[in-house]
Amino acid sequence: MSTFEQFNLPKSVQKAIDELGFTTPTPIQEKSFSVIMSGRDMMGIAQTGTGKTFAYLLPLLKLYKFTPTHTPKIVILVPTRELVVQVVEEVEKLTQYMSVRTLGIYGGVNINTQKTAVYQGTDILVGTPGRTMDLALDNVIRFDETSKLVIDEFDEMLNLGFRPQLTSIFAMMKPKRQNILFSATMTDEVDAVLNDFFDFPEEVSLAASGTPLTNITQLAYKVQNFNTKINLLKHLLAENENMSRVLIFVNNKKISDMLHESIEETFEGQFGVIHSNKSQNYRLNTMATFQEGNLRGIITTDIMARGLDISDITHVINFEMPEFPELYMHRIGRTGRADATGTAISFYTTREEEYKLEAEVLMNLEIENVDFPEEVEISLKLIGPEKDKEPMKFLLKKPKLDGEGAFHEKAKKNKKVNLGGPSKTKKKTSGSVNRNMLKTRDKKRKDKK
Repeated sequence: MSTFEQFNLPKSVQKAIDELGFTTPTPIQEKSFSVIMSGRDMMGIAQTGTGKTFAYLLPLLKLYKFTPTHTPKIVILVPTRELVVQVVEEVEKLTQYMSVRTLGIYGGVNINTQKTAVYQGTDILVGTPGRTMDLALDNVIRFDETSKLVIDEFDEMLNLGFRPQLTSIFAMMKPKRQNILFSATMTDEVDAVLNDFFDFPEEVSLAASGTPLTNITQLAYKVQNFNTKINLLKHLLAENENMSRVLIFVNNKKISDMLHESIEETFEGQFGVIHSNKSQNYRLNTMATFQEGNLRGIITTDIMARGLDISDITHVINFEMPEFPELYMHRIGRTGRADATGTAISFYTTREEEYKLEAEVLMNLEIENVDFPEEVEISLKLIGPEKDKEPMKFLLKKPKLDGEGAFHEKAKKNKKVNLGGPSKTKKKTSGSVNRNMLKTRDKKRKDKK
């Protein structure tokens, strides 16, 4: 049986791992260790919940050498603010017996406060691409000593549009560095960036992209509309006490607020809501309250589908099917972590059936359909996006074929064909000029008489 002792880690790191109670490395940690230790660029393909953070931190901390400089030796980039906070916590756990300064930076907070923190010196910098680039362009962060670059959730960064910031950061770093990248999926865009900026990274793959997690039971309900989905959700929550730690995913901020308001009527104070319009402190406090067991669940957008380590999620509910099949994988991967079992339940309308099918094709697995409960009321009330939009009237307005409408008159004029002769305007002008000339001539004759 494998143990962390086989990695021959520094005593300070091994002591921290022992105190955390970890004994056996995960498969991605075992596979990544020797590759990262070799100094080669690495591309790790592994699903969420597989221990990727320790997979890169352990070899990097073994390779780490103290230098009395104030610029970061290791830079770790992640897509969201919550992930920055989480990775900083993991680094601090492993380095509690080391002389290592760790700093997390992200947007949404005062940039001047973060500038002050950077000036005080840091060895390991964890940040989002946007704020890291901003501070680097201001010459606050320098990469003179950076020899290790880690990009976690690489595919999600590209999905969020961070490619320009990433390429700017690459350009500011010295070319001789080790790049360590982790991604849950291998997309064409990921492949293109690898070809452009990295030196033949060795791929370490834990599972093929789209491979379903075997310890997650996947179920689906076909539902008529939004309000019927609310009725079904309330029914499931009321009937199943084992739904004790639930993540409910929706596709946008407006729907998350609407759903939270509806759920609050029946389950007051049991659910939080997190999306990008919520302040950073609110989001972190809500997550902490949930982790402590003081909330039954969180309603959220895909901001929480990636990387966040929230333990013991019993159920993931896709209140709406995600538009991209990879997101379905990331969402359901919030449960069934660390050898635990979990359940993923998806609600889908006729319009969302295509998204369900795409997820099934990606996984090469059919999601089991469950009969809609007879006792749940089917609502006839539709919300805005579900209503049939009235066609634009001016596009459907028929031209008048009789009568004296403006369209009729204009159409009639447009039927005349120009045969190339002089225009009416010219004729009028010419005629009026000739009449004036005749009047002038007649007047002169009278004057002579």
